[in-house]
Formats: sequence, C-alpha cells, structure tokens
Amino acid sequence: MRNPNSDPVLRVRGLVKTYHDGRKEHPVLRDIALDIARGECLALLGRSGSGKSTLLNLLAGIDRPDRGEVSILGEPVSRLGEPALTLFRRRHIGFIYQFFNLIPTLTVAENLALPLELNGASETHKQERIAELLKRVGLSKRSRAFPDQLSGGEQQRVAIVRALAHDPAVVLADEPTGNLDAHTGAQILALLTELFRGQGRTLILVTHSLAVSRIADRVLSIDEGILSEGAGQLSW
Repeated sequence: MRNPNSDPVLRVRGLVKTYHDGRKEHPVLRDIALDIARGECLALLGRSGSGKSTLLNLLAGIDRPDRGEVSILGEPVSRLGEPALTLFRRRHIGFIYQFFNLIPTLTVAENLALPLELNGASETHKQERIAELLKRVGLSKRSRAFPDQLSGGEQQRVAIVRALAHDPAVVLADEPTGNLDAHTGAQILALLTELFRGQGRTLILVTHSLAVSRIADRVLSIDEGILSEGAGQLSW
C-alpha cells in the first residue's frame, strides 16, 4: 500500500502564465513543474520581476494560470471555483507578507483570532491557541496592543503566528524580511526556522536574498520564467 505521507503536499505540472500589454505578450512563467514534500522548507529565489511572486500567487490560487495545474493535498487548486477555493485556503494555507498585513483596527489577539473564527473554532480553543502562539514568540504581554503600537519585528512575529494559527499544511511567505533591518530580519529568520523545523509544515519562501534562502532545505531559482535547482546563474 502506498504511504500517503510519501506523496508531495504540493504538485505543479506544465504551469504557464503570460501577461498582455496591448498586442504584446510578456511570458512570466514557462512550463513550470515542481513537487514539494510535506515538511519541506523551499526557497524560491529570484530578482525583482523574475516571476517568483506570480508563482506564489498561482500556488495559492490567488491568480489563475493560462495552462497547467496546481494541486495541494491532492486537491486541484487551479481548477476550483471561487467559493471552494476560498474555503480550501482558509483551512489549509497560511500567508506571511512583507508588509505584515495586520488589520490595524484589531488588537494582536483579535488578529490571531480571525483565522480561527473563520474556521469555526470554539471560544475556548481560540483563547488557548492565541495564548500558546503569543508565548512562543515572546509577545504574551502585547495581546491587547494594536499593530501601530508594535515595532516592525513584533508585527512580523504576530504575522507569522497568525499564519500558523489554524495549523495549515502549507505556509506561503513572500519576502518576509524585506521590510525589516538586517538585525531584525535575522531574528525573524531564526524564528521561522524554529517554528517550522520538525513540525510537519511545508514552508515556501519567496526571496531575492541569498542569505534568506540559506534557511531552506532546497533552493530553486527563477530567471526569465524558467525554474531551476539552486541559485543558478543569478548574481547580486
């Protein structure tokens, strides 16, 4: 019998995306094929405009490919209708953004409660989960603070544990240290490593930084719409 844990948590086949500017075509991704294992930390490395964020959006179902298919946990994400896709993302995918994307009118605890509420968690589970997550990132005393009362590093720590609150199978991180100074960025990378290693979660990390990519189990580079193993011929 096949062990289901041996199957890729995320599979991409024949993915193509082209943008149009009048009559001009601008190929962004060319026939991308990719398997990502459960529990793997994968870095997608590329310059600005290389297509790495486009690929991340296609993996999440935020954008649709011109051709090809994306499957997560065996579900054909690229073919789901919007209601089913929204529900799938809500249950199985977490997002970490460069600019934090915390809701400014909600406290830290309320920001963390949101993905739990959307998944129907009980009040008891919400309170226990929020307390657990804030303790893990050293922010237990900041639960009632609003985002604008936090430092950049604190906001990103909240954003990271918000992405983990509903225990997703896959977390997509788009330049998670891009809006932070070098010292704070290094702290956030250490936190990501601590939270993901051995936890069975799959982390897909988009970055233009070779230093950031070094925390990954595997590095892929995107250049002119083509995906290749390692840092390729990219230079900074």
